[in-house]
Amino acid sequence: MTAELLETPVAGPIHQAGPADRIDPVKLRNTFGNFTTGVTIVSYEHNGEVLGATVNSFTSVSLDPPLVLVSLMKTAKAAALLADKPFSINVLGKDQLSHALQFAGKPQDGLEIDWNREHTSPRIAGSMAWFSCEPWQQYDGGDHVLILGKVAAFGHVAGDDAEPLVFYRGGWRGLA
Repeated sequence: MTAELLETPVAGPIHQAGPADRIDPVKLRNTFGNFTTGVTIVSYEHNGEVLGATVNSFTSVSLDPPLVLVSLMKTAKAAALLADKPFSINVLGKDQLSHALQFAGKPQDGLEIDWNREHTSPRIAGSMAWFSCEPWQQYDGGDHVLILGKVAAFGHVAGDDAEPLVFYRGGWRGLA
């Protein structure tokens, strides 16, 4: 990257926090919101019931061993119930907004979820991609818990027609 690129002015107001500044959590969250994320549902079984949580903090970590990471608010029910359980990460397509809302605590009338149970954790049939994981490690992440899973099985929709559901600036979107 050249110095010229680094000096290009950015339109709009800029908030830069210095070392002595107190970080305003609302401004920080709004700034984080400028990073477009995919939308996933972390699904698992607890006492014979299939549960899940809508999560946009998901990333690949390692290929050897194959590890992924999800970040859950410590106050979320899933943060407590998921401990030491196999889980699946379901990457949602743009046509699965109702699924995202359902597991974000906004029940969708008439929504029936088709669960695939061919691996150690239930996953949503028809997801764009999925990762079936065994528990690996958990770490303190401030007001979140960071959960690493070792990928035991995975898959994705073949072809170029699949379009992701994304989250950007506080809203759900599909890619144009």
